[in-house]
Amino acid sequence: MAYRPSKKLKKTLLGGGAVVLLAGLNAPAALSFAEEKYHAYKIAQPGYKAKYGSWQQLDVPDAYRLNAIHAALLHTGKVLLIAGSGNNQKKFDAGTFDTILWDPAKNTFKKIPTPEDFFCAGHSQLPDGRLLVAGGTARYEVLDGEVKRAGGGMRVKNESPDKAITLKKGTVFRSPSGVEYVSKFDVTVPRAKREFKISYFTSGQMKPWETKVTAAEARVFVEARKEGPKALTTEAAQYKVLGLKGKDANNVYGIAQRLTTEKQDFQGIRAAYEFDPKAEKYIPVAPMKDARWYPTLVTLQDGKVLAVSGLNDVGDVVPGDNEIYDPKTKKWTKGPFRYFPTYPALFLTQGGKLFYTGSNAGYGPAEKGRVPGLWDLKKNTFQAIRGITDPDQLETSASLLLPPAQDQKLMVLGGGGVGESELSTARTALIDLKAAKPAFRTGPSLPKGTRYLSSVLLPDDTVFTTGGSEKYRGRSGSDILKAQVYEPKTDSFREAAEPTVGRNYHSEALLLPDGRVATFGSDPLFDDKDNTKLGTFEQRVEIFTPPYLHGGGAEARPVLGEGPRELDQNGRATFRTKDAARITKARLMRPSAVTHTTDVEQRSIELGLTKGRDAVTVEAPLDRTLVPPGWYMLFVVDKDGRPSVAKWVQVD
Repeated sequence: MAYRPSKKLKKTLLGGGAVVLLAGLNAPAALSFAEEKYHAYKIAQPGYKAKYGSWQQLDVPDAYRLNAIHAALLHTGKVLLIAGSGNNQKKFDAGTFDTILWDPAKNTFKKIPTPEDFFCAGHSQLPDGRLLVAGGTARYEVLDGEVKRAGGGMRVKNESPDKAITLKKGTVFRSPSGVEYVSKFDVTVPRAKREFKISYFTSGQMKPWETKVTAAEARVFVEARKEGPKALTTEAAQYKVLGLKGKDANNVYGIAQRLTTEKQDFQGIRAAYEFDPKAEKYIPVAPMKDARWYPTLVTLQDGKVLAVSGLNDVGDVVPGDNEIYDPKTKKWTKGPFRYFPTYPALFLTQGGKLFYTGSNAGYGPAEKGRVPGLWDLKKNTFQAIRGITDPDQLETSASLLLPPAQDQKLMVLGGGGVGESELSTARTALIDLKAAKPAFRTGPSLPKGTRYLSSVLLPDDTVFTTGGSEKYRGRSGSDILKAQVYEPKTDSFREAAEPTVGRNYHSEALLLPDGRVATFGSDPLFDDKDNTKLGTFEQRVEIFTPPYLHGGGAEARPVLGEGPRELDQNGRATFRTKDAARITKARLMRPSAVTHTTDVEQRSIELGLTKGRDAVTVEAPLDRTLVPPGWYMLFVVDKDGRPSVAKWVQVD
């Protein structure tokens, strides 16, 4: 039979003929226009979508657009998008903090009152389905050359063993030379520690009591009252606290050594909240001991959460004082001491150790805390694992626990040099923690050196990667409009449809319950290749529909019917389905909580599968180091790799 072009194709070709005519007048512009028209036509074809997938921009009403810094999928199926002040100094100064709750199923949006500036906080999924959010921004950075008043950390001492003392924001500290500094935050100094000691004469008689008092200490950021060089100091001195009287005036004082006009980094907050998906509001819990900006929060096998790293209340990297949150008591306790740069990628592994892939978001010296390895929390020992290619380019890299979690294989993708480095790498690396001597091996390369790559586990056991930029924060128009799918079985990438929205710093991607991938954010330094036009935050949302949802349509995917909302004591659950015969595997997938390319929550667990005539029974491992307590998406997948819409189930 002779081929007959469709009416749609005829129109497209006629349009192309007009372009050919234009080409003689304006060849470059016409050619570009023709290429765009052809590309739009090509990616709209069913055959293309079935092979590469497709992208669609979400229509977000103006009132609900925000600078998405954090994204978390809740067990209600809704996505919590947190901006806080959104890297916007004016919003920070005005105390305007934003959170939006998006329902992908209904495509509805809701503004959530946001009590703190959660910009650059940490987050983790709790066993009951709440989201723990801790840390955020107390103060924005001030760059070199812009600092007008000398400032820095003031150590506040309290020598009274009888009481703690609170100094309010605005407290004045006076130096021996009369220069005055003002505290920028409230600070509470615990009471001093009193120790009693009994000793004996050589005759055996008891000596009188001896008392030793050790001063307590807290830290606060201070700034000179006046501009000028008189406020600069690099020598240690004791500072009087104005306004104190009596014994307090003698017992409480400040000590500072370095108060300068050098760059002042972001400063963190101690605040912690649980977001309740049912009430759809933030609920305050006990604050952390240390302020944290850029911290990682990772869920442990007992449902508790470890908070690691971050910039503290004077803008220094927390030196290794980590904390553990107990969702039962809503309080924090001291964790094992270990230093990491900010937003370190830490994954719970089988047996309870944490694996640090070396991925991080930047702050901290280049030579400290950058080596990957296994961290034993109980013994507080760290087994360094060297040998990864381009070890100096792990900053802004992506990393994940490959599917299924039982295999205990991890992958690191891309990354760049420390700070505003020009370096970026196309390297991927894999490590098998079940090997007798775990070691990194080089995996397939990305199309080009890539920072800020988003990587998302899919229910068919592949990994979808998208976006990123070749240079720091997308400089020189270096956003990468590419996407690819990693196939663990063949250890190779295959091409995916290209996104239309660039994503670099402050971008996120996560798996939705319907099997699609949503992408948010991007915060470039500049909006042009010549780096002359200051960047604007990307507020468009783009959604990727994988090939498994094309080529037969959503109607062809298997369907899970009625079933329980939680696994039984044996890790089992049975669901009604008419598609039992063609279902080949089942996966529990932990919902994401992602920021700055860091998502230590997502994991995919292989389930045992028993098929009946009109039902399937799934069985999860009882090992909580493989399946931490919480809510999971349950997907079943057919022989063609098509997943069902997820069912939400809870694991105790």
